[in-house]
Amino acid sequence: MINILVVEDEKKVSAFIQQGLKEVGYEVETAESPGIARELIRSKKFDLLILDVMLPEMSGMDFAKELRANGHNGFILMLTALSTTKDKIQGLDSGADDYLAKPFEFEELLARVRALIRRKSDDKAQLRNGDLIMDLITRNVTRDGIRIELTTKEFSLLEFLMRNQEKVMDRSAIARQVWGADFDPDSNVIDVYINHLRKKIDSPYPKKILKTVVGQGYVLNKID
Repeated sequence: MINILVVEDEKKVSAFIQQGLKEVGYEVETAESPGIARELIRSKKFDLLILDVMLPEMSGMDFAKELRANGHNGFILMLTALSTTKDKIQGLDSGADDYLAKPFEFEELLARVRALIRRKSDDKAQLRNGDLIMDLITRNVTRDGIRIELTTKEFSLLEFLMRNQEKVMDRSAIARQVWGADFDPDSNVIDVYINHLRKKIDSPYPKKILKTVVGQGYVLNKID
């Protein structure tokens, strides 16, 4: 059984999400504040948190940062009325795995939830490319034995590229798999994250593996 926690202070929205997800077979609990959510998380393992940005006590972004700092490795889907590129980057960098703007249709929310749950079931323990190693359980990344600190979204982007080594992945595929079905593939968010990732996994090393294929997309080459 997949356990989901909805952290949302608007009772109508929370009840709407809870009812819809229960009807399709998920186990769903709700919390109106980060304080209540903390108590539930201490007593039960949740596979997915659906987290509103605007919450009492502290923002959803700050709560996501706190959870990640304390070792929470479940998926986080962030809900917010803020939808600029800057807002999305801040939300994803705070620790969210996906980001859904309000208002939304339930079918869209359900598609995001299912995509995240599929990622959980598809996980292998490690992904390797030469001396570049991703541990999907501890979420540690190393190259040449040196640990590389990645944000949650950088980790997801690298994971997608690692699963598709030596394949040119176009912007639409990256947008769909890493950010969700309705993410604009022409957004410069993809470029921002590719550049961040390149600086971390490529720039310090003589062998460069993350390449831009002009007019086509990006490819992660294998390390000989």
